[in-house]
Amino acid sequence: MEQPTTADADPVRVLETSGTDYRRAFDLFLAGTDEKPRTHARLSEIATSLPHRRVLLDLGAGDGRTTAYLARHFERTIAVEPSAAMREKLAAACPDALVIPHPLDRAAPPEPADLVHLSHVLYYVPQPDWLPTVARALGWTAPGGAMLIVLQNPDSPCMRMAAHFTGVRYDLRPLLDRLRAQHPAHDYALETLALHYRTPHLTEAVDVAEFMVNVADLATLDARPTRAALAAYVQQHFARPDGGYAIGHTQDMLIVRRAEV
Repeated sequence: MEQPTTADADPVRVLETSGTDYRRAFDLFLAGTDEKPRTHARLSEIATSLPHRRVLLDLGAGDGRTTAYLARHFERTIAVEPSAAMREKLAAACPDALVIPHPLDRAAPPEPADLVHLSHVLYYVPQPDWLPTVARALGWTAPGGAMLIVLQNPDSPCMRMAAHFTGVRYDLRPLLDRLRAQHPAHDYALETLALHYRTPHLTEAVDVAEFMVNVADLATLDARPTRAALAAYVQQHFARPDGGYAIGHTQDMLIVRRAEV
């Protein structure tokens, strides 16, 4: 059996989004997952179904890879990204985008958007603030436009692992119910997209698992799990009979189509 190279007693790392460890783990994840092609295909279907494609608003645009993919469908692009390190990559990926360097609670986009994209951002928003945050984003959505929220499915193998080690669980379904109750005139749909990360190497699988459990604020835990415990979990739950490792990370996509005025 392949063994990870880190010391057994080492705790899992807190990966800062601006750090090199985060970038390496994220790049490993992207190299082994089918997320981008499958997600981008669905995003294209949603974008091309809109009655107008004047403005894209990407909230928490990160390094701009998905922003750049979506931008080809729109006349103008606005991106909100508070991280200076991510904004450098965003500027290179989307040189024509208007970039707003503020957190979501202080952002003020200059015009409504036909597609508002909020992907894997709510992990970093306290759950009591989800509804007001999303309600603000809905207010930035043009009549007839759509708001799209993407988050890991709470029952995916990835999120079961995160909950096992951190106790944290994210779920868009209660948000959908509260949003629908407050704004009943709009159309709502919650879709799932089954995705998988695969690698032949245990060490890489453990690095990516560490990246995945960082959806929780690990710095606030009384005691972080050890890398050895994470490696044992990966070996038990994600080893494939034919060799290698596969981690399912099904995504939820909440689509809100705003009513025409």
